[in-house]
Amino acid sequence: MSGRWQPALDALVQDRYGALVARATLVSGSRADAVDLVHDALVSTFAARATFGSVQQAEQYVCRAIVSRFVDGTRRRGRERLTVARLAVMTDHAVVDPAPDVLGADVVAALAELAPRERACVLLRHLDDLSVKETAQLLGLSEGAVKRYVSDGIATLNARLGTTAAPVADVAPVHLVGREENRRDR
Repeated sequence: MSGRWQPALDALVQDRYGALVARATLVSGSRADAVDLVHDALVSTFAARATFGSVQQAEQYVCRAIVSRFVDGTRRRGRERLTVARLAVMTDHAVVDPAPDVLGADVVAALAELAPRERACVLLRHLDDLSVKETAQLLGLSEGAVKRYVSDGIATLNARLGTTAAPVADVAPVHLVGREENRRDR
């Protein structure tokens, strides 16, 4: 099982495995689930023999696959219990918790209290800086649902952290139409 994608996979696991597990811990709220999410995301990303221009590009793809796998798993567990074969990968890389100096231990704890979809939407919107539309497409939700999950998630985080941050709104350009142009269109 080797090909042109093998060097990208090797470099990604060698250099960024710990960061991927830390990211997945933020998404899932559980370190044990995070390791499984990372393995599933790596398998799904590289099983299709995808090629990436850089390790950074591969990492971004895997990060999004982590969120997708988490949301899919949450849905699946709600409907039925499935047995999932675990990826048996032995790694001697250090697995790190999400860096408290980046987000803060209180923020990590507050994120863990959010509902799965709220957490996924907040992380994609604010950590990955995706638009509402991109987040909706990635998670298979409507744009309105994403806005609601982000709004509810930010409100919960504000209450837990004692902050007053407002959700970031997508800004759409507004084109003013004069009265003359408006009448011509009728």
